Amino acid sequence: MSERLETRDLVVERGGRAVLHGVSTPFAPGWTAIVGPNGAGKSTLLRSLAGLHGAVRGQIRLDGRSLDGWRPAERARRIAWLDQQGEAGGELTARDIVALGRLPHLGLFGAPSAADAEAVRRAMALTECEAWADRRLHELSGGERQRVLLARALAVEAPVLLLDEPTTHLDPPHQVALVRLLQQLGAEGRTVVSVLHDLPLALLADRIVVMAEGRVRAAGPRDDPALHAVLGEVFLGAVRIERVGSAWIAVPQP
Repeated sequence: MSERLETRDLVVERGGRAVLHGVSTPFAPGWTAIVGPNGAGKSTLLRSLAGLHGAVRGQIRLDGRSLDGWRPAERARRIAWLDQQGEAGGELTARDIVALGRLPHLGLFGAPSAADAEAVRRAMALTECEAWADRRLHELSGGERQRVLLARALAVEAPVLLLDEPTTHLDPPHQVALVRLLQQLGAEGRTVVSVLHDLPLALLADRIVVMAEGRVRAAGPRDDPALHAVLGEVFLGAVRIERVGSAWIAVPQP
């Protein structure tokens, strides 16, 4: 199921202003966390990877082919996306919303099979939202909605999973559960890329991309000392990365 995603000299503008400046970085199978200060271009990069922002220059490649070269239906089966402001409403139940994740496989008029139903059930089990499968989204709390929308992305069963702030509204136990799930998916060979503001959670990823002012300032495994130094720089000395046991933590600096 593994597929490689990468950018080459990517330049993206929004409102006539360059937001990404020559970003070149690979996203290999495993879990990559994108971090950086506000306005660094993290979400713009993620949306570009999803094909939601066109490039002024440069290229995004999926499995060795330009992203623009994939037919929309093929791309939708290979890349699942969770927006930072993801929402769905109306009279659809949580189960109905998760089932929307099967549309890339079914099309608009395809009849769901037993395999589709199993994919929906499995996604809801992974995000622990089965208990309210028959409730409507507007009846759920923010954290419950987030887990349903995450399940919708998982139901695609795509080899590439792009998540913008997936821990939004989640309480600490479910943040930990999500981290374990992303680690598991990465270990299974999926390419998981998430934007995270929470540095302690990001430091649990396999690989970290540090951004500032629309550029990649560092990229590497979570235990890379050079990457830790750049993290301190881009956050203006407000954090220091230290090792505690087998884990790396971000220590606030006065």
